[in-house]
Amino acid sequence: MKGFLVSFEGGEGCGKSTQIKRFIKYLENNNHEYICTREPGGTPVGEEIRNILLHSKDNLSPKTEFLLFSASRNKLIEDVVKPALDQGKVVVLDRYYDSSYTYQGYAGNLRIEDIKTITNFAISGAVPDVTFLLDLPYEEGMNRKSKDEALKNLDRIEQKDKQYHDSVRNGYLTIAKDNPNRVVVIDASQSPEQIERIIQAEFISRHKKY
Repeated sequence: MKGFLVSFEGGEGCGKSTQIKRFIKYLENNNHEYICTREPGGTPVGEEIRNILLHSKDNLSPKTEFLLFSASRNKLIEDVVKPALDQGKVVVLDRYYDSSYTYQGYAGNLRIEDIKTITNFAISGAVPDVTFLLDLPYEEGMNRKSKDEALKNLDRIEQKDKQYHDSVRNGYLTIAKDNPNRVVVIDASQSPEQIERIIQAEFISRHKKY
């Protein structure tokens, strides 16, 4: 039995972590077997790579970033995601390969075709059944972070400038336009409760078809 793969994407301060927690609670309350993991990370090797990517003092080029992400991604797919899907579980991913297309591709100026080739090799066919894209302007996301004092602890990628993060947002919207059957774009300026209802309704509809 094949499981159901759900990924969450979005720029800084979009409320992604909050919605993942709410979605997991929904899965638990409705007796869905699930696992939740994150990118980069999710395995011991992946967590080491995550530390390098987010906190290295060295200058990492977009190509180096992407290859590190891809290595972590492949380890996560082979060791965690595929076994869970084979067991029929719902797999919830906090970021997935769409992040590489946006952060290293559209914002980092790597060739999209190169990203596609290496990503397809890394994921071994594990494509999300649905991707929830929480869309929010950069300024509003950073304003949210300032209110919870998260600006004091920005990681290496979060510290990049507005132009970079605007490119990330536009990249996500391009992906959504190119993948309308997979990517659900949600206005992240709505209340957490409104967003939660949209996510649950989309999941119920798609999971029933599955």
